[in-house]
Amino acid sequence: MYGYDQTPGGQQHYGPPPQQPMSGAGMPGAGMPGAGYGEQPLYPEPSPPSLADAVRAFTTGSLSAEDFQQVFATSKVYCPRGDNPGFLALHNTQQPVIPMFSSLKELRRYAGKESKYFVITGAEVIDLLPTGYGFVLDMEGEHRMVFDAKAVEQMVDFAMRRMYG
Repeated sequence: MYGYDQTPGGQQHYGPPPQQPMSGAGMPGAGMPGAGYGEQPLYPEPSPPSLADAVRAFTTGSLSAEDFQQVFATSKVYCPRGDNPGFLALHNTQQPVIPMFSSLKELRRYAGKESKYFVITGAEVIDLLPTGYGFVLDMEGEHRMVFDAKAVEQMVDFAMRRMYG
């Protein structure tokens, strides 16, 4: 941001403001390590678990369904795609399911290195998934999860209750 400088001669000179030290006496956090402007806080905020971590924790029983769904809703989900827009579905199962992956690495394990894909959030998955379809998360992974159409309906209900009360 540019300001102006008034000189004793009464002329105004426009230009960048003079440089100020980042921390000093009288400033909040002065003298405290990690507390100055632009510095990392002393105790960083914990990062939320990744979707892969949440899948592992949920399948081993150390994460509740509600907590899993909260992580899923905000996580990136990798979906293989064809030439036309939309989800690719597997119909050689009891119910049609859509393969989805918690990471690009998991998707590549299933579909190959050159496969096409798109990325959306878990909340968008729940919003866009066709009625009557389930999905399988990390199909080739160690902790594969299958959500049938009924489970997807329950996820939609949970999301609606959280959003609208």
